[in-house]
Amino acid sequence: MFILARYSYRNLWVRRLTTCLTAGGMGLVVFVFASVLMLAEGLEKTLVSTGSKGNALFIRRSSETEVQSILTRQDASILEAFPEIGTNDRGERLAARELIVLISLKKHGARSTANVVIRGAKPGISFDLRPQVRISEGRAFRPGASEIVLGRSIAQRFQVGGVGQTLAFGMRNWTIVGIMDAAGSAFDSEIWGDADLIMTAFRRPVYSSLLARLRSPSDFAAIKERALKDPRLTVEARREIDYYASQSELMARFIRILGITLTMIFSIGAVIGSMVTMYAAVANRISEIGVLRALGFRRTTILAAFLMESILLGFFGGCLGLAAASFMDKLTISTINWQTFSELSFRFTLSRPIVLNALSFASIMGFLGGALPAVRASRMNIVEALSLR
Repeated sequence: MFILARYSYRNLWVRRLTTCLTAGGMGLVVFVFASVLMLAEGLEKTLVSTGSKGNALFIRRSSETEVQSILTRQDASILEAFPEIGTNDRGERLAARELIVLISLKKHGARSTANVVIRGAKPGISFDLRPQVRISEGRAFRPGASEIVLGRSIAQRFQVGGVGQTLAFGMRNWTIVGIMDAAGSAFDSEIWGDADLIMTAFRRPVYSSLLARLRSPSDFAAIKERALKDPRLTVEARREIDYYASQSELMARFIRILGITLTMIFSIGAVIGSMVTMYAAVANRISEIGVLRALGFRRTTILAAFLMESILLGFFGGCLGLAAASFMDKLTISTINWQTFSELSFRFTLSRPIVLNALSFASIMGFLGGALPAVRASRMNIVEALSLR
């Protein structure tokens, strides 16, 4: 097997230019394939990292998102009294009534606007419930004050100004007092302010949701059943991490289906290119094949040698494509979250499964491209092959 692998590698090295061109074509296909998977992975990672397994999110039954949900003050008061909800060191219930509204803001360098989430939050508690969110510049907003903090992505991508400046929405001016860093989660694409003040500004009599920290993650089943059985309530409980994960499913599935479809179309050209290369290799080495057969190498050995060569060719192309795709990990893009119709910023994410899938895909392309040439090489007659020497 070692001799076989060395023989295949040396033949690729001898034909360096052809090998590089063919591997480059496969590398472009693998680059597209890996980039699509990284895009979907980055979207899912951004949304999943937004939630916590220990938090329960209460929204109106049949509502898919907070944007569609309404929660009355009476509902919130009943939920906050549930015994499964934990408390902090100050004895306060770790529950935050929150409001979601959308406003339009202009991006830097663009004439069009995009929807941005304004989250009416509970001062202090909303930050306690989300430890990944921290103030990186300035300070947090104060209760009862027309103050807001911007997510890092909002501050970088939109025409909103910086700390100390004002932003007008909801028929009043709001002072920007801080920038928050949410560690790459969806909260980087939000603006936070005092929930009760934002309700007043937008004339909203109800909240959108209530987020609560459970005493123990295992209490979720009990609090979910309690909310469903309470005749005064028309809300349901979801684990926060599951809620945000479900928001990524539709878009991630669309990205994967579209990207993989395009990749399959492109891969046909790469496989044909590999096949042409391998057919040329067989034609140029007919005499070598005759000598190998005369030395006692079996047809299956010849078949395996050429298949290994084509698979190595695909593997080299896969490595080139992955090397190029790895630079995409530094890019941050934004798109519309189809569930909330708001702006969402996320990064390409390269993971181990993507690397394995990309290399496997490249090796399969190499195998398909070399299968027919390898069969032709293995079926050559010894006498005829040596006569062409």
